Amino acid sequence: MDIASFRKSLAKPDPPEGTSLALQALWWDAKGDWDKAHACAQERDDQDGMRVHAYLHRKEGDASNAGYWYRRAGASPFVGTFDEEWEALVRALD
Repeated sequence: MDIASFRKSLAKPDPPEGTSLALQALWWDAKGDWDKAHACAQERDDQDGMRVHAYLHRKEGDASNAGYWYRRAGASPFVGTFDEEWEALVRALD
């Protein structure tokens, strides 16, 4: 699903069917539901889930926890805005 379609899906009550847990986490985050986003991110202990988990903790303001998850994902901490990181993640997970 491209970024425009993903953004359009935010008008619906639930994430698009067949969306990965990592993308579901980003979908719930965009809807303002950090708890649901976090639950999706931590449900899968894979690189995508860990990377989104890092983003969520960075956004939450927990730099230490975010750093832990960036390291586990094998990624450098993102330099940029939350919106830029969210979009980069959606594009990478597309």
